[in-house]
Amino acid sequence: MTDFLTEELIYKKSPQEITSMLYEACIDNLEGAISALKKKDYFTSNKLLKKSNDILYRLDAGINYEAGIIADQLDALYDYMSEKLIEANIKKDVSAVEEVLKILTELSTSWSEALKNKSSVQPNTVRQKNLAYEKHILTMN
Repeated sequence: MTDFLTEELIYKKSPQEITSMLYEACIDNLEGAISALKKKDYFTSNKLLKKSNDILYRLDAGINYEAGIIADQLDALYDYMSEKLIEANIKKDVSAVEEVLKILTELSTSWSEALKNKSSVQPNTVRQKNLAYEKHILTMN
């Protein structure tokens, strides 16, 4: 995945598609970080682990807490993965990154399945609110 996405491309995606893209980007970064750690390329692994944490932060910021208990559990899971990556970066611990990669891969797979099974029809007002929210989140630096 490229290091940037054009605003036009982002605005054409639904919030669910953007979440899927963030999962994919984070997985790519984690796989790269694991490879770099195994090669003892700590500069690259640090960069990729920081990018992964940035993505987890954005995913966490995008949680819809009106979804109930699942939102709280997802928040806790994102926090856990973020803390695990910080620890892994400090200790240069490949197994910790692999654990986060496994969790994130399972989340991504589940998310993709949910998208396939969900009706693509959304009330227009909900879609507009989601787009406004995503524009705000994706422009945060």
